[in-house]
Amino acid sequence: MEDISQTIVEEFKERMHISHGAEDSNLKRLLSFSVAYLKGKCGKFDIEDGSIMENVKAKELTFERARYAYNDAVEYFEDNFLHDIHSLGLDISFKDMEDIYDA
Repeated sequence: MEDISQTIVEEFKERMHISHGAEDSNLKRLLSFSVAYLKGKCGKFDIEDGSIMENVKAKELTFERARYAYNDAVEYFEDNFLHDIHSLGLDISFKDMEDIYDA
């Protein structure tokens, strides 16, 4: 399971208009599974670091997948976001290649 900070949970709750804390552990689990899913499809990223565009895109997709999971519709996520998933994977791959050549 991926480690999810309380800050990320709070951002997700704000986006989902959830004002209570009763579901925090479930939301953290959904976010963790979503990060793991996207890392498996796209490569490494850090949703805590908003200074790199790939991380911002990854955070957005993580929130979207967690939203689908929260609403018991995760089976539709990949079909609806396939272009974004592929785009993120390519962005991460290109960034990794740049880092290798710049080293």
